[in-house]
Amino acid sequence: MDKLKNNWFSEACEMWPGATFSFEVKKILHSEKSDYQDILVCESTSLGKVLVLDGIIQCTEKDEFSYQEMISFLPLCCHKNPEKVLIVGGGDGGVAREVAKHPKVKEIVQVEIDAKVIEVSKKYLPFMAVGFDSPKLKLHVGDGFEFMKNHSQEFDVIITDSSDPVGPAVNLFQENYFALMKSALRPNGIVCSQAGTVWNDLELVSNTLKFCKNQFPKATYGYATVPTYPSGQIGFVIGSLDSEIKFDEPQLVLTSEDEKAMNLKYYNSEIHKAAFVLPTFVKNHLA
Repeated sequence: MDKLKNNWFSEACEMWPGATFSFEVKKILHSEKSDYQDILVCESTSLGKVLVLDGIIQCTEKDEFSYQEMISFLPLCCHKNPEKVLIVGGGDGGVAREVAKHPKVKEIVQVEIDAKVIEVSKKYLPFMAVGFDSPKLKLHVGDGFEFMKNHSQEFDVIITDSSDPVGPAVNLFQENYFALMKSALRPNGIVCSQAGTVWNDLELVSNTLKFCKNQFPKATYGYATVPTYPSGQIGFVIGSLDSEIKFDEPQLVLTSEDEKAMNLKYYNSEIHKAAFVLPTFVKNHLA
């Protein structure tokens, strides 16, 4: 709440020193400290409802779909048959909402450590928490690390919807985490993790991709635009056990009818290909 002044919320973080993003607050809907983090939900004047964890914007009603769709459909559409999917994190329900749309997904397992985030999202963010209503979903409250240690070679796709690498989430950006995910995958399995933005921390992106490449025969970095995230962009590190995979060639190509039926607002098969076309300075640095 110390970041709220004169009805304006300002997001500042050590990851992007000297810069901030602000929005005008119409009303505070919920504020509490869970066992793991500070949780804030507010109604803004221009972005709709906003979820903030430990002072960092997690999603806004205006643009959340771009992140949720891309972190879900990039890996899902790279896989030939993603029948069983694990989501680590994602307590707002948005990723589950998108994963459930994929026609080949039969079972979704989600592990979220903070039950309060789930509870708050169901109450104030129903447009995202609808993901928890899918009959495909089995939701567990607990530690994703511990869960995967007990579920080896079980999943076709693992999606890690984490917060930024500050505090406990740092562990989800280390090589041992990619090794753990690898052990939980079936043959030709795919992982996809939130991996920051090249504009704020290119070294973080580079190191996270390096860790992924050390564990997977094929790995790459793609991105999406999300106006309310730092620098207006967010990236994803994707790794595959299939050494022949071509990440920029989706296995499931969607028609315009498919996009409408699945209520997709950002993802399509063309933007899938474009997500892996990187600026020259990024391409050279990650080579």
